[in-house]
Amino acid sequence: MAPKASGRQRPVRSSRPSSTWVDSRVERSRHAVLTATFELLYEGGVGGFSVDEVARRSRVAKTTIYRHWPTREALVIDACSQISAEQELPDTGSLESDLKAILTNLAHQLQTANWSSVLPSIIDIAEREPEFADIHSRIQHGHAAPLREVLQRAISKDELSASADLSTITAALLGPLFYRRWFSREPIDDQFVETIIKLAIHAP
Repeated sequence: MAPKASGRQRPVRSSRPSSTWVDSRVERSRHAVLTATFELLYEGGVGGFSVDEVARRSRVAKTTIYRHWPTREALVIDACSQISAEQELPDTGSLESDLKAILTNLAHQLQTANWSSVLPSIIDIAEREPEFADIHSRIQHGHAAPLREVLQRAISKDELSASADLSTITAALLGPLFYRRWFSREPIDDQFVETIIKLAIHAP
């Protein structure tokens, strides 16, 4: 006797993957490619970068990579655009303490973060490529913005003269850090940070 048919129907499984599964797979591939790209930029800069090596390291096919990034330059730009220089804004109640918190954190990043090794390549190519100039400008804005904000706050609290040139002070605070990181290669320690703050905000 044939078995009785159940009143419940089994769901039909589609042979096509769900959009959620496809999206997560695409996201994993993108992450793998961008991670490999940034590793290569860290190791050899923009000049030593190749899509072939990205494909080998990420284990993502070149055809897939070029589907998302039509050119080598587009991939490099996308990877570089992931660099974030944003910092939390401190509010210690003192201008000097706020500046020290910002600059100490930046000094640490300059000496430990991978992006600090990639940035010289971005600066170099930014001289010739507008897209990289935009990325470099955004990174520099991220460095300067918290300093300008605490300086502006200090003016409102009468800790700093209203006639203070914030652009010049910001440059005086950031410039020495970059000089030691990429030119003199001297340590960027707390004593150095404290010295440049005093020179920048107490200069005659």
